Amino acid sequence: MKKALALAQKGKGYVSPNPLVGCVIYSKEGVRIGEGYHERYGQPHAEINALKKVKDPSDLLDATVYVTLEPCAHHGKTPPCADELAKYPLKRVVVAMEDPNPKVNGKGIALLRKKGIKVETGLLEEEGRKMNEAFLFYIQFHKPFVILKMAQTLDGYIAAPDGSSKWITGKASRALVHQWRSEYDAVLVGRNTALFDNPRLSVRHVEGRQPRRVVLDGPGTLPDQLHLFSDIHEHKTIRITHNKGIGGNEDPALQLLQPDPFHGKNVVVPELNGHCNLEQAFNELGRLGITSVLVEAGSNLATALIRQNLVDKIHLFLAPKMLGGGTRSVLGLGVERMSEIIPLKTENWTQVGDDMLYTGYF
Repeated sequence: MKKALALAQKGKGYVSPNPLVGCVIYSKEGVRIGEGYHERYGQPHAEINALKKVKDPSDLLDATVYVTLEPCAHHGKTPPCADELAKYPLKRVVVAMEDPNPKVNGKGIALLRKKGIKVETGLLEEEGRKMNEAFLFYIQFHKPFVILKMAQTLDGYIAAPDGSSKWITGKASRALVHQWRSEYDAVLVGRNTALFDNPRLSVRHVEGRQPRRVVLDGPGTLPDQLHLFSDIHEHKTIRITHNKGIGGNEDPALQLLQPDPFHGKNVVVPELNGHCNLEQAFNELGRLGITSVLVEAGSNLATALIRQNLVDKIHLFLAPKMLGGGTRSVLGLGVERMSEIIPLKTENWTQVGDDMLYTGYF
């Protein structure tokens, strides 16, 4: 199962909104005869790719299949994997975790058992759940899993006095952020970050697919000359605004103003205290099939997201630098929200180049 989990990781950034899945097949003699993973959305699933690697079908007699997620039992972009597995004289199928997707939800396991194949579940389930945390969150809540990324100096600043926040962290940390961008569905910034830093939000320091880019632009007046709107990119930027007149939208309900969901779309959400309603913004991104969002926020947006309980996971870089002034960070091991201190569930501290990276959950 560890081998299957490692294989599944290779699909990061390419299979969403589907989950990451890996599969390994062993003969009755204990020889690995096939392996595969879900490589691209819409392409064959892990089980099918593993079966294709089996050179001699007779080796599948009394074979054992290890798969990180329950085989699907419904027709989607591809045929049901459970049906395909059931065609062979397998002895066992070992599943890390059941698939909570209502289209599956035990149906794949039931089908295999009906065909006389022994099915065991729960092997390395915690690892399987962690790997697919964004998928599982999206299935349950129908909105994206939100990861907040911030960087601060030792004296607690996230931006210089002029508002710029580039290069607080070192090269290794910046490369890691680009890796995250390639793995999550979308990367989001606020209006001030777009204006002061003029980021591209693209993947450049590592190899990987380009994320969908999202900017919160309440009044809808960010200049077209910004990199987010003017550079060549796989996806045009999604602008979230509360300005209902920006695209001639007369419907006060949430509406998408352009037909193509990832090419220059404006998404209108209600106004809340002079800003975009953030909860509605994430709901709309969920409707677009975006299962995870990496937020590269400034202080104001980070504070708003935390106060509204809209952050699920945090990556906080501590850089061995001093600014002596500028914009203060709102984050640490706990976050002040009104009169309450929110303790975070610490996952780990990691050294990344000269920086320290804190990863935790709200």
